[in-house]
Amino acid sequence: MSDLGRGRVSRRTLLRGLGTAGALGALAGCGVPAAYVEPGDRAAEDRSERDHSLHFANWPLYIDTDDENASRRPTLDAFTERTGISVRYTEEINDNDEFFGKISPSLMNHQETGRDLVVISDWMAARFVRLGWVQEMDRAKQPNVAKYLDPQLRTPAFDAGRRHSVPWQSGITGIAYNRRKLGHDIRSTTQLWADDLRGKVTLFSGLDESFALLMQGEGADVTRWTADDFHAMCEQMEKLVARGHIRRFTGNDYIKDLASGDVLACQAYSGDVIQLRADNPDIEFVVPEEGAELWAESLMIPNLARHKRNAEKLVDHYYEPEVAAELAAWVNYVCPVPAARDILASAKDEETAALAEDPLIFPDDAMRRRLAIARDITAQERAGFAKKWNAIVGL
Repeated sequence: MSDLGRGRVSRRTLLRGLGTAGALGALAGCGVPAAYVEPGDRAAEDRSERDHSLHFANWPLYIDTDDENASRRPTLDAFTERTGISVRYTEEINDNDEFFGKISPSLMNHQETGRDLVVISDWMAARFVRLGWVQEMDRAKQPNVAKYLDPQLRTPAFDAGRRHSVPWQSGITGIAYNRRKLGHDIRSTTQLWADDLRGKVTLFSGLDESFALLMQGEGADVTRWTADDFHAMCEQMEKLVARGHIRRFTGNDYIKDLASGDVLACQAYSGDVIQLRADNPDIEFVVPEEGAELWAESLMIPNLARHKRNAEKLVDHYYEPEVAAELAAWVNYVCPVPAARDILASAKDEETAALAEDPLIFPDDAMRRRLAIARDITAQERAGFAKKWNAIVGL
């Protein structure tokens, strides 16, 4: 394995909003029957045997790069060297809904997208699975995925058995706070609503990003939450907004507010906080006593992809523990390959070896017991819930 290096730039979206407007929003929310693709119509002739290439679309800053040459991606280069398969890697996914709008016309019209592998958040992946827009992977040809995938990520409600999706990286939506400026620790979501934090708290503006942690704070089981749970959470948020407790609702710009001290506590992503703590050790991240959301962003093969077998090989490549460790050392999110922990622990570089003990990359058993994967918002629920949430957030 090549030397492991730690990435310093965090990657999370500016806003993973509530749905594109107009026809696309209606399609995503309602699952228009005409858009559904039957299983028998999803595959195209696979050119992998004669064309050793594939197109992989991902988010910006979500893969390891060489410290001296940012255009080089060591784990991808290793795949090409090993297999002879060249990878066209594009950082074109900046927002789930935006990307949905970009490729949905092709998928709903039974046309190829030109991409063999994409990474999207699981709440959006649920739409693709529901619409029949992605192909089932051949797990018999992916022994590393079968062996090493984190058991806690194996059975999302939207994709039984993970037949259509494989986590690229995972993460936790919890609470970050400035321990020194606040003057005490936070252990519970309910502590965010204390008087000493009035006007000093931010929450995520995106419904899919925010709802699970807030429901957990109200005692709901987010693996099977109900409409009553949602409305109870919204009523609580309405009261907090009315009395000026919430400073604002944010996208990824919560990072600068927390770093500057304008905000003392906020909803936050685990990977971001690892990066913030490198510059400010007063920043803490907590998985609340009531629980926090464990999420993933997953690899999927779109319908009619022309290099499906090559894409499956690339997915399996990233589930080799050595490769997963190299990627985890750079991106600093929850690694979906627990076996990578031992690889990192054996690194000669002390800073890299320390990552093996970071529970935000490899959650320990105590933390895992407080993590849950929320059921996704159904097509029938989305329009009404988004309208209510938008009114609270002011979108």
